[in-house]
Amino acid sequence: MKNNQKGFALPVALLLLVVMTLMGATLVSISAGDIRANNEKDFSQQAFYAAESGISHAKKLLASQTNLSRGSANPYSKLKYCKPNLFPNLRDPSVKTIIGSSGEMLQIKNLSEVISTSGDEQTRLSNFSFEYFITYTPDHNGYTDNPKKKPGTNKNYYTIHSCGCDGSKTKCRSQNNKIVALEAVVTLANQ
Repeated sequence: MKNNQKGFALPVALLLLVVMTLMGATLVSISAGDIRANNEKDFSQQAFYAAESGISHAKKLLASQTNLSRGSANPYSKLKYCKPNLFPNLRDPSVKTIIGSSGEMLQIKNLSEVISTSGDEQTRLSNFSFEYFITYTPDHNGYTDNPKKKPGTNKNYYTIHSCGCDGSKTKCRSQNNKIVALEAVVTLANQ
């Protein structure tokens, strides 16, 4: 009877080794997938925050202007990734941006240029950027030619079109990066 059990431990040990190896490889694969998904979510969220920073920056710029007027068509061609086609309520060929007393109101900035930090956080923020352009609020057809007025007041509606990107302002390209497009409508008294 003892001779029948000879060599039984070796096949069991090999079987357990194979099972444990497969379980370990599966866990490593699942963990790597989770890390990638979390990184993607983090980049998308940071691009969203960058777009929000663009809106905040544009609001400050709008408030500081003394004279606002409609610019020529297509000045946003200077922007790298924030284009009117990202905003479905704009009619692309007719979009005209607003020009302030300080010149064209188009901005391209890295987050590290508008948020004061240092060290690793400064380096991380330099990898995220925002761009924006400002128009009169578009009418129901998507045209931005004429200012929309708040009824019964001397106030105009302006729309800030801001895009955040998970790349620096020199490296961001819409094909390879996460781009988040946001809009904000702002009401200002006639300047």
